[in-house]
Amino acid sequence: MPEPRATEMRVRVLACGVNLSDWEYLVGAPFYARLVGGLFRPKNPVLGSDIVGVVEKLGSGASSFTIGERVMGDLVMMRGGFAEYACVSEAEMIRVPVDLPDEIAACLPQAGGIALAGTEGLSPGDTLLINGAGGGSGTMALQLAKAAGVPVTAVDNASKIAWLKELGADETIDYRAHDFTGLGKKWTRILDMVATRGPARVAGCLATGGKYRAVGGRVSVLLSLVFGGVLFRPAKKSIGMLMVPSGRNLTERVARAAVDGKISPHLEAVLPLSSVPEALRRTGLGEVKGKLVIKP
Repeated sequence: MPEPRATEMRVRVLACGVNLSDWEYLVGAPFYARLVGGLFRPKNPVLGSDIVGVVEKLGSGASSFTIGERVMGDLVMMRGGFAEYACVSEAEMIRVPVDLPDEIAACLPQAGGIALAGTEGLSPGDTLLINGAGGGSGTMALQLAKAAGVPVTAVDNASKIAWLKELGADETIDYRAHDFTGLGKKWTRILDMVATRGPARVAGCLATGGKYRAVGGRVSVLLSLVFGGVLFRPAKKSIGMLMVPSGRNLTERVARAAVDGKISPHLEAVLPLSSVPEALRRTGLGEVKGKLVIKP
């Protein structure tokens, strides 16, 4: 049974979302996963960061919550959610809105935060391409873009194409059949969940005044986008990484958006702890439509 440190709380885990970051920490790639999660071995052998739980014990310096309250948060730096009990930082948690079921709340912190940050500033007149649109972040970004009146091109594997059309995508591309950078089309905004292309290829399909943001990918590709993207500023093309201000404030914004009906996570399945290995494998391979949630 884990014991909370001074600024922590122990929670009985009600549900925990499965994220691509869990897979990255598991396999140690891209390299930044090792820098955060342990260079040669995991700092924490228990994965799972989008935790929803009931407060069972408070650390000596924890005073923002009370025993029995239902809380949620993104503990991406600590993890530990694929378990019956977890110790969480009080500073990272919020109270779960009464209207949110455990399983839905567990889909929100990390994936919803990426969706909010990645679609910020969208307005009618924009055109958005989402590469990796069929995952948790991509489907919520699709919802936010459509609500803003923006046409969306959704890129993912063939098994998700028809489904993404049902969700409202105006155009779909099977990335295994077509490279969106080689179609001769341009978009004002591109949100790339797993970057594999350098800045020159990205710039070719980005409209003047447009913005490309990468969420993840190999370190070499991300560095090329950050430093090489500077070369395209004179052409009024902004290329770089998406900076997501994870933490309590962002989790509150995401939860509020869900309560207000602005985002609705697509939950493929709720699974027991024994299914964690398979859930991680499918997430890592991009097979999941929306989100998987683990429920002890």
